[in-house]
Amino acid sequence: MAEAGGDLGAYSAPVVMREGPFAGWMTWGNGSDPFETHAGPFYFRKQDDGRYSAAFQPEPRHLNGGGALHGGLLMTFADFSLFALAFDAMTGVHGVTLTFNSEFVGAGDLDGWVEAQGAVIRRARSVVFVQGQLLQRARPLLAFSGTIKILPAR
Repeated sequence: MAEAGGDLGAYSAPVVMREGPFAGWMTWGNGSDPFETHAGPFYFRKQDDGRYSAAFQPEPRHLNGGGALHGGLLMTFADFSLFALAFDAMTGVHGVTLTFNSEFVGAGDLDGWVEAQGAVIRRARSVVFVQGQLLQRARPLLAFSGTIKILPAR
């Protein structure tokens, strides 16, 4: 069960999960990004220190032919995480990924959540710079950075 909340202009507001292992976390799983909804589900929340993190529970459908988490899945989740980590910097505006960089540094599996940690490095008038990493059981899987192009809310 989920409940809408937040303010993103004419774009979808995040949905707060009310039950299950991600109760209290938010997602945009209301169809605003059909690909991410299909690939995930992915979630995010504000931490006690004011930063945001994102997470998902890997499922067998997320594996590659070698039995590890698929690299395309990790990059998709990292792209989702750019916007989750920049949630406060994006209030009232819409954005698109302008640049995305990633380096694989470890293999993931089905044992435990994958979590994105990171921060906004800088918010300028028309772009937001974000850096982060994906971790599973405190082991790094992917380092990433990206730039979000700010667009007016439609």
